[in-house]
Amino acid sequence: MNPAIQALFVIVGGVGGCIGYFYLSNLFLDKVLYPPKGPQAGRNINRANLIRPWLFLFPAIFGLSLYLAYPVLATLWLSVHGKDGAFVGLDNYRSMAGEAKFWESMRNNMLWLIVVPALSTAFGLLAAQLTDRIKWGNLAKSLIFMPMAISFVGASVIWKLIYDTRPEGSAQIGLLNAVWLQFDGGIGSVIALKVVPALILISTIAAALFGIWALLSPLREAERRGHPGIVAVKVIVAALLAFVCYELAGWLSGTLTAALPYGAPQTWLSMPYWNSYFLMIVLVWIQTGFAMVILSAALRGVPEETIEAAILDGANPFQIFFQIKVPQIMPTIVVVWTTITIVVLKVFDIVLALTNGQWETQVLANYMYDKLFRALDWGVGSASAMVIMLLVTPILIWNVYNARKEMR
Repeated sequence: MNPAIQALFVIVGGVGGCIGYFYLSNLFLDKVLYPPKGPQAGRNINRANLIRPWLFLFPAIFGLSLYLAYPVLATLWLSVHGKDGAFVGLDNYRSMAGEAKFWESMRNNMLWLIVVPALSTAFGLLAAQLTDRIKWGNLAKSLIFMPMAISFVGASVIWKLIYDTRPEGSAQIGLLNAVWLQFDGGIGSVIALKVVPALILISTIAAALFGIWALLSPLREAERRGHPGIVAVKVIVAALLAFVCYELAGWLSGTLTAALPYGAPQTWLSMPYWNSYFLMIVLVWIQTGFAMVILSAALRGVPEETIEAAILDGANPFQIFFQIKVPQIMPTIVVVWTTITIVVLKVFDIVLALTNGQWETQVLANYMYDKLFRALDWGVGSASAMVIMLLVTPILIWNVYNARKEMR
C-alpha cells in the first residue's frame, strides 16, 4: 500500500474509531444499560451521568496504562534481572554505579540542569520584555520562536556546521572558526576576547550575588509567617546561584589569564569541559522561544494599575521590571523553568548528533542508549532508565502541584 494512502487510512480510521467509540458507548449506556424511562428513570439518569465521564476518560487511561505504566513496570523488572532472566536484585545498579561513564553522565546532566533552564528562562524573559516594547516585536518573536519548529537533530546539524573545523590552511566553512581566525592578538583581540567577556562575567556575577541577597534577606520574615516550603526553595535557588558564581569566577580567571592560540582553527567539540557548553547552546537556542512566548503572555497579564502606581512613586524601568512585573509572574517563571528542566533531563538527540557522547560529553540518556542498544546490556540500561525517571518524577510532581495551585 502506498505510504500516503496508508497514513490517510490511519488518520481516518483513528478519528472515525474515536467518534464511533464515544457515540456507540453513550448509545449503549443510555439505551441499554440505564435507559431514562420507567419507574427507575431518575436513578438510571444519575447512574449514567456517573459512568459517562469514565467512558470519555477510558481511551486516555488505557493509552497511558499501555504506553506509560506497563513500560515503567517492565523496565523496573529488567533492571533487577540479568541477561539470562535470573533475578539479580540491585547488582545492575551496583555495576552502573561502578562505571566512570555513569558518573560522567551524572555530572554533565547536573551541569545541563543548572545552565540550560537558567539561560533559556533568562533570555526568554528578556526577549519577552524587549519585543513588547518595539514596533516590529511580532516579527522578532517569530524569528526567536522559529528554532522551536526545528527538530533537535536538525538543530544539531545546523550547529555542527557552525562548529565545523577544517585543517589549518584550508578554507573554514565553520562560522565560529571563520570568526576566530580573524583575531591576531592585537588590541582588538584583547578587547573582544578578554575585556568584553570579563565585563560580561563580572556583571553576571554581580547579578547572581544580588539574586542571592534578594532571596536570603527576607527569609526570617517567611519563617515568621510559617512558610517552610518557601524558605527551602529560596535556599536551594540561592545555593544554585552560589554555584553559578563559583563557576563564573573560574571563567573570569581563565579569561584574564589564558594564552589564546591565535591563528589556528579550533576543534570546538573536542575541548573537554567547554564542549558541554557548546552543546548546551543548541538547546538554549531552541528553548528560548518557548520561554519567550509563555512569559510574554504572563507579562501582558500584569495589571496596568500596579505599573502606573510604581511610575507615580518614581520607580525607574529596572525597578518596575524586577520589583513589580517579575514578582507577579513568578509562578509562570517557575512553570517555564521546570518544563525546560524536564526537557534537559531527557536530552539525547543533541549529544548523539554532535559528539556521540565522546570527549566527556556523555549524558544519562546517551548512556542508557549505549547500554541498551549497543552493548545489549538490558539490565544496566534499564537501571539507568529508572535513574532518569526518578530524577524527572519530583519535578513532574512539583509542576502538577503548581498548576493545581494556580487553578485554585
